[in-house]
Order: sequence, then C-alpha cells, then structure tokens
Amino acid sequence: MANDGTTPEQARREQAASSLKKRRDFRGHLVVYLMVNSFLVVIWIVSGHKFFWPVFVIAGWGIAVAANAWDAYGRPAISEEAIQREMERQSRRG
Repeated sequence: MANDGTTPEQARREQAASSLKKRRDFRGHLVVYLMVNSFLVVIWIVSGHKFFWPVFVIAGWGIAVAANAWDAYGRPAISEEAIQREMERQSRRG
C-alpha cells in the first residue's frame, strides 16, 4: 500500500485516467488549432494571396500543440522505480 493510503491498483487506475484525460484534451486542442488556422488561411486566400501571414500563428501555436502532443503521447509515466531512485539520490545529498 502507498503512503497516501491508496493501493497500487488505485494508483495505476489514477495514472491511467490521467493519461486518458491528457490524450482527450490534446485531441480537443488539435481540433481547435486546425479549425482556427484553416479559417485564417481562408481569410488569407480571400484577401489576395499576398504575404502568407498565417504562418506566424500556425508556427507559434504549432509549437504549443507539439509540446501538448509530447505530454499526452510521448512522455513516459513516472514509475515507482524512478521515484525510489530519486528519493535515494536526494537522501545521499543530505
């Protein structure tokens, strides 16, 4: 049993629920990103095809979407082993 009173099964369940929420939130963020930037490209097309100014929004916001994707899909979960190693490392430092 963990120190906070949760069982290992409960902890795994909470971690899984958190992961699913991050993925759902990312998909919502991606949909909004695509809709808004599509609208900006349409405005650019209608306004005469001069300098492609939507690139600034697409690139800037795209960095945030990429970071959100990494958080939702790419970043590994923190394992109990990693927590124990960090606790040991900190205890050696004083």
